[in-house]
Amino acid sequence: MTARKPRKPWRVTIIGPDIRAESAHTSEAKAYELVRAALGGDSPATKARVEQWENGRWWHFETVDAGDVP
Repeated sequence: MTARKPRKPWRVTIIGPDIRAESAHTSEAKAYELVRAALGGDSPATKARVEQWENGRWWHFETVDAGDVP
């Protein structure tokens, strides 16, 4: 049985020394908007893991390091 597609098929997990937060999004663009905001500036977050729902499961799409965000 295939799991039902979630209403928000993009998921971002923000990771840092004292941070671990997860957020769901309706589009890739909205997911990356959060990544840029969470990793930019003086944020203590060190990376973000982006996942996409496909074929009945969550797939790792990309890991973004804070140093890669202007």
